[in-house]
Amino acid sequence: MYKSKSYQVRELEEVYKEIDALSCSYPESRKIFLADGDALSLETEHLLSLLHYLKKSFPKLNRVSLYASAQNILNKSTLELEKLFLNGLNLLYYGIESGNNEVLKKITKGVNQSQIIESLNKASEVGMKISATVILGIGGRKYSQEHIRDSAKIINETTVTYLSTLQLGLEEESKEKFYKHFSDFSMLDDSQLLEEQKRFLELLNPKNRIIFRSNHASNALHLAGNLPRDKHRLVQEVQAALDIGVSAFIPKAFRGF
Repeated sequence: MYKSKSYQVRELEEVYKEIDALSCSYPESRKIFLADGDALSLETEHLLSLLHYLKKSFPKLNRVSLYASAQNILNKSTLELEKLFLNGLNLLYYGIESGNNEVLKKITKGVNQSQIIESLNKASEVGMKISATVILGIGGRKYSQEHIRDSAKIINETTVTYLSTLQLGLEEESKEKFYKHFSDFSMLDDSQLLEEQKRFLELLNPKNRIIFRSNHASNALHLAGNLPRDKHRLVQEVQAALDIGVSAFIPKAFRGF
């Protein structure tokens, strides 16, 4: 997503000017997302200054969110996370991708399963909501079982608020880099991906209520429900689609990124 960008910290005054302009155009805004891809890596005082300015600029603001990784959650102290939460940062978008250590290593995620669990629980314990994603198919055929088993383990040992599954897609220009690290990878077809979806749902036994969605543009089948209440229904919906076959899947012409 950031092929044309390099990481840099923008000056606060520059961002304040953009906030001023947006607050004039959208004064009733209640939700704000802080872009780009690694905003939580900013120094805590920098983020607090932004949160204070946003609250002053948008009187009805009730949700500020950003992307988060295990690394930048673990790099902050519990006190820092508490301060951020108390000043309005209340939702983190978090890409788990996989819970399997071998897969995480092959996709160069930079963390292992235990660090993912630790970071998710660290954020949850200060009150932050988490919207987590798991990528179906990212383990390929070789690691499919392990990928699903260990990804479900992460959800069962944490308390995420929202959970989504996406299907793996590789752009042509990304394939060479991907296969360089994951030389024994082989792509799953839609039926195999839905078998993963079914197994994942079957293995989920969350501690808390989770709002589940599988409605990304990449998905062959859209699903929605609350876990654990709707677990049986969701499994049945996936099985019904598998029984019907390709005609029950969203046509690939209507899928993309």
